[in-house]
Amino acid sequence: MTAANMRQFDLFAPGAGSEPLSAVPGAKRASRNSLRPVVPQEPEAMARQLEATGAYRVLRRLEARPVLAGWSPDRLAPGEKIGVILDTETTGLDCRSAEIIELGMVMFTYDDAGIRDVVRVFDALREPGVPIPPEITRITGITDQMVAGKAIDPAAVAEFIAPADLVIAHNAKFDRPFCERFAPGFDAKAWACSVAEVDWTALGFEGSKLTYLIGQCGWFHNGHRAVDDCHALLEVLDFRRDAAGPSAFSALVASAGRRRGRIFAVGSPFELKDALKARGYRWNDGNDGRPKSWWTEIEEDGFDAECRFLREEIYRRDVEPIVQWLTAVERYRA
Repeated sequence: MTAANMRQFDLFAPGAGSEPLSAVPGAKRASRNSLRPVVPQEPEAMARQLEATGAYRVLRRLEARPVLAGWSPDRLAPGEKIGVILDTETTGLDCRSAEIIELGMVMFTYDDAGIRDVVRVFDALREPGVPIPPEITRITGITDQMVAGKAIDPAAVAEFIAPADLVIAHNAKFDRPFCERFAPGFDAKAWACSVAEVDWTALGFEGSKLTYLIGQCGWFHNGHRAVDDCHALLEVLDFRRDAAGPSAFSALVASAGRRRGRIFAVGSPFELKDALKARGYRWNDGNDGRPKSWWTEIEEDGFDAECRFLREEIYRRDVEPIVQWLTAVERYRA
């Protein structure tokens, strides 16, 4: 073995790999001066050094933005609006029987250029009327002991969201019904869903699960705790793969500003149900007060094409389908 092959690379020492190893385990003697102290490099430099090899990807801890001190809604600059990112942890999936055990909210300002400052944070635990199921504790880490004696004041929640122009959740179809049942004010707010209303694939991501999105941005965080997920979603929405590229947040705001139409294909021929399913229609049994029929939800600019499809391919006659127009205020209600 040559002397070059006997060298040991020490990532944490300056001039790593430049000198032969001078002390090894089992050696009978070692000069006091032959043992070189390890001086760690600055962590970010170490991370960049690893990444430069092409053999490693390094995830950085996602750090929450600081809260802007002394802010109040009357300090909004011209063109600025207020957003709230919200997340709930609950005892189950059905808002009619499950309960909120944690509510996290991050309020921020934004304008046409994108997200600006975090201005307020709300984070609270709540003891439910039943023990927390073991599966929920496994996912969230929230135990009965953590929530014992804790409560969330609905009035405080309503006061927090009062100035918001837009409420965002990563699964608004889940979170909105829970919030509307818990505190007043949510039913009158515009809502946006960062799962359903962002084309993550077009932005270069694989999948829409928050954990995946965070990792593909190069970060990691303490997942499945409400306020941590809110901070993480804020950064993912503001992330740009290049400085001139679009952000998910701009796409989400644009989507929230457009109407969508729910089209109900009432009385459609049974034998054509597969054609409707292939186009994305879903069956509604009528128990929720909506028409018993196949239905779909489309962007406003696709309405005429959808009506043409129904006339030519389904009904095969001139019909006007039942349509329910939805703004961001109506979307994602239970």
